[in-house]
Amino acid sequence: MKKIHFLIFLLPLMMLSCQEQQLSIFSPELAQPATLDPNGGKWRTVTGVVPQSIEVVTPADSSSDFFKNEMLEIERLSLARTPEQIAQAEYWGSGSVLRWNQIARELVAKYNIPPEEGSIPNPAKPVASPPWAARAYAMLSVAQYDALVTTWHYKFHFNRAAPAVFNPSLSLLLPKNDLPSYPSEDAAIAEASFTILKALFPLEESYLKDLAQQHQFSRLVAGANLRSDLTAGANVGTRVANRVLTRAKTDRMSLASDPDDTWLNIAVPYEPWRSLEPTPTKPVLPLYGQVKTWFDSAAVFATIPAAPPLIGSAEFQADLNKVAAYTRSGVRDYWRMADFWADGSGTFTPIGHWNAIAEDYIREEQLNELRTARVLALLNRSAMDAGIACWHTKYKYFLPRPSQIDPTIKTAAGIPNFPAYTSGHSTFSMASATILAHLFPDHSQEIISMADEAGLSRVVSGIHYEFDNTEGKKCGRAVGNLAIEWALLDGAD
Repeated sequence: MKKIHFLIFLLPLMMLSCQEQQLSIFSPELAQPATLDPNGGKWRTVTGVVPQSIEVVTPADSSSDFFKNEMLEIERLSLARTPEQIAQAEYWGSGSVLRWNQIARELVAKYNIPPEEGSIPNPAKPVASPPWAARAYAMLSVAQYDALVTTWHYKFHFNRAAPAVFNPSLSLLLPKNDLPSYPSEDAAIAEASFTILKALFPLEESYLKDLAQQHQFSRLVAGANLRSDLTAGANVGTRVANRVLTRAKTDRMSLASDPDDTWLNIAVPYEPWRSLEPTPTKPVLPLYGQVKTWFDSAAVFATIPAAPPLIGSAEFQADLNKVAAYTRSGVRDYWRMADFWADGSGTFTPIGHWNAIAEDYIREEQLNELRTARVLALLNRSAMDAGIACWHTKYKYFLPRPSQIDPTIKTAAGIPNFPAYTSGHSTFSMASATILAHLFPDHSQEIISMADEAGLSRVVSGIHYEFDNTEGKKCGRAVGNLAIEWALLDGAD
């Protein structure tokens, strides 16, 4: 199984903020992107933004005093670098789309804590449950991707070379490449990420602002960009991110918590699911299944499976017996699977786990920032839409968990506070694996095997029936194929 890089490197500035939690992030070696993708500015955007609709001013001529003064600024900075500035430049220079994705994952983990009994929902302090997190990851990666498509358009339109071309003696901290510097892709990523994450995590705005400013300043220190590169890129990032936030205002997520408690009126021909929490509580986001999808909604909802076996039927009893046998078997590998894929409270969630998996493949392929954002935008939209289909199914059939039917079943992981059918892990994982296997075909078998294990882990841990897993994977695979269809038509090679 592929090694996943978690929590290894501690950046000094990250110790100053994030309130209760410090972020510790792996720092790989710097790598040269494998491609420049000069046609990337023509790739299809997710929000429909047309790059030309975002005004970017023409950069100053290299013979102008303005340009010469900007060059002098980075030359002076290069001669006065501190060890901390060097560390920061190398940190962000190892892949800023991935850096901001890591930061998002850590924030999800920080906020992935069940609400206290009787607490009133607080928009400033969200509960980053798996479906909530799926939307957060999707919003971030879409903003990054669309901002970079727009940035790439203007890079190759203006075609302004990097500062080192104008001053070959300039001391650089990062590998040289031939990508035009104006607008700055890093500034676009920083501002797009900041704009999305501060909206999702309002209490972290100051912390996130510090990171965005540090990220952009690191480009000056590294000799990679001029200040005008940053200004232009930041404008693109903010403008595109605001389009994503405008979409979010009408995606029906505000109703997903079911403020009118309509879930209490669900009628099924058996004793329905009930909360198995020590103090029974309202289930997680009962109306998430009605949230707006990224891909065609009719196609997404066509993936929703038929009803599960009726409780008491021979088919149902056989599956229930299988779950009981798994939990009593004592097989060590079952416990390993259950632990590795648990992704419960205080973690990145299952979707964050798949983002971490994708990161390893992205680094191995040495994808540039645009292609990195494309991978994550396809992955996270696929996972979110699969989650919407899964949640629609859960609250349509309201199937009890195995341990509700058979109290002798002892689970190897916490029981999520929502109905069983279908398995969220199975659905999220196979949707993620399907698109990743397409994008990284040399690893397709390995990727699909991980999704199979993620789904099975929930059965052997006593949390799901096998049909929860089987039907969840079918749904996830179908939604993943919708992402593949989109990828084949987005203009990328």
